[in-house]
Amino acid sequence: MKFRCERDVLDHAFSIARRAVAGRGGTLQVLSGLHLTVEGNRLTVVGSDMDLTVRVTAEVGGDVDGSVVLSAQLAAEIVRALDSGQVEVSVTDDGANLVSGRSDFSLRVMSAEDYPKFEVPGGESVTLDAGSVADALEQVTLAASMDDARQVLTGVLMAAEADGLRLVATDSYRLAVRDLPGTSVLGRDQTVLVPSRALQMVGKILGDADELTIRLGERDAVFEVGDVQVETRLIEGEFPNYGGLIPDDHPNALVVDRVALQEAVRRVRILAQEATPVRLAMSSDGLELVAITQDVGQARETVDAEYTGEDLTVAFNPQFLLDGLEVSPGDEVRLETSEASRPAVLRSIGDEQFLYLLMPVRVS
Repeated sequence: MKFRCERDVLDHAFSIARRAVAGRGGTLQVLSGLHLTVEGNRLTVVGSDMDLTVRVTAEVGGDVDGSVVLSAQLAAEIVRALDSGQVEVSVTDDGANLVSGRSDFSLRVMSAEDYPKFEVPGGESVTLDAGSVADALEQVTLAASMDDARQVLTGVLMAAEADGLRLVATDSYRLAVRDLPGTSVLGRDQTVLVPSRALQMVGKILGDADELTIRLGERDAVFEVGDVQVETRLIEGEFPNYGGLIPDDHPNALVVDRVALQEAVRRVRILAQEATPVRLAMSSDGLELVAITQDVGQARETVDAEYTGEDLTVAFNPQFLLDGLEVSPGDEVRLETSEASRPAVLRSIGDEQFLYLLMPVRVS
């Protein structure tokens, strides 16, 4: 195998495909590598851990067709370290050579024959606006669980709604819901559960893209953005009945500048050590934030806000609260509460398409 291309082209392909490898070779050593195939002037780079597969294609100057598996870590680091300019990659029985300018690297290779064969899932494709999907993924994926022991909660529910598509994620401590009106991907009443890791990767590669193409199979999903294809297995299992988690009645409502509240939480959380919550004391006078850590100290800060309802103090995990504030659109947010022990709902003023539910922390 032999081909030539610009360093930036190879760096783009290696750095993206490598994300699916992520050191998860497991019992298959070959999965710690990137699978390269050259056919004519087309290079395909694949990285996978069997559950998640990323395929990147690029136009190159192909001299000899062939396939090889290179160490994902070493190949990516070498290409990233090269000066800008043309890189020549050649593979023989003795290994692979990467040559650029005065740099010449030789690498041991793994057999392409040992690399698993990945068939691209079928199914009809749907093309969506990349910008709106990128925003939705950023808002929702952060609420998915990282605990593989609760696999269902590591996924993002994609559900068909009457007016479009709904994305939902929860780790049982918070819940994020984002609606995409007018977006049709699934059949009527259909739902699929997509691993959040795959969707986070899709969100990262959307960048300045205009379109995202989605194909959903019975057990797999494919997301295509330009020359990048992300394939993932769907999660089997029953997603929680999230509708029952969202309170119907919120007698208390706090309206506050989003950035002002963000900055205040960041400051007081300095003293919220060892999972100490931040308390929000809400009254007709406005909002006071308090963080107290025994044997360390305490922090207090007042924030201008409009509040309607009975005086109430609610405590939250400060990072979870910040996460919701950071992805909420608009200048002002509304925090809806009922009791100190009941879930609170964070919404953006003037934008009802995103909802962030947060469970309070019990404090003495």
